[in-house]
Amino acid sequence: MLAVDRRHRILEQVAEQQTIHIAELATELGVSEMTIRRDITRLERDGFLRRTYGGATAHITRSMELLFNARALANAPAKRRIGIHLAETLRPVTTMFVGIGSTAEQFAMFLPAREELVVITGSLPVASLLGTRRGRVVVLGGSVLTDELACVGPVAAATVRRYNADLAVLGAAGLSAAHGITELDDEAAEIQRLMVERSDRLIVVADGSKLGVRTMAAVAAADSIDTLVTDSTAPSQELDALRSLGVEIEIVGVASPAGAGTGANGSRPAGEDRDEPADANPESEEP
Repeated sequence: MLAVDRRHRILEQVAEQQTIHIAELATELGVSEMTIRRDITRLERDGFLRRTYGGATAHITRSMELLFNARALANAPAKRRIGIHLAETLRPVTTMFVGIGSTAEQFAMFLPAREELVVITGSLPVASLLGTRRGRVVVLGGSVLTDELACVGPVAAATVRRYNADLAVLGAAGLSAAHGITELDDEAAEIQRLMVERSDRLIVVADGSKLGVRTMAAVAAADSIDTLVTDSTAPSQELDALRSLGVEIEIVGVASPAGAGTGANGSRPAGEDRDEPADANPESEEP
């Protein structure tokens, strides 16, 4: 089991019971108690948990329940790995727009906290995930779309226009070389479109099911994308067409020809721990 899946289960237990039972979790997940303690330490360090006493009780410092809905659960493992990969590999920026959608939310969940970072977002789940951490979060305001919990309308648009960003990280309801980035709602598309216009670079995070799809509302042409982060289910014909437009493609979870244990670009697969020491007696469950 990957570390990210273990930690997700730990967060679920805290949300349900407000208590972490280390021995029970270790048995349930088939790992050592040391592994669970290390996971708890990592979650606390990254701002997801705060321990209250003895390491046995904790409470969530981010609103995880916002992510547990039908939309977020569709292709959830792929979305989580895409989000982790980008959060781990993204070079530091000062100002960033983060768009709407469950894959963008996964990116925000794992984005390292930095005091100097300003994140501007119309996504209430993203704002909730980042709002308890170091750094500044700007919420657009305006009307709220029920399904997406996203700020839209003239107030939200006016707020976007007040900022310039180094980078925009956007999800997409659909993405194709022919039709570019598209969204399900025209009001949401307008906000995403403004974010693209006000940013120096654009990264799109989308699992393979979104590629080759066109939805109602246009956001931006495909050649405006600098980097697409997707997974191995993305259709190769669509990826080739996007590459021909100058889009850099990062595919998460594909082993390189050099051998197992590396990603498509030679990095380790998303979800693996890079900064945690191995147990003295390594266990098979360690990623």
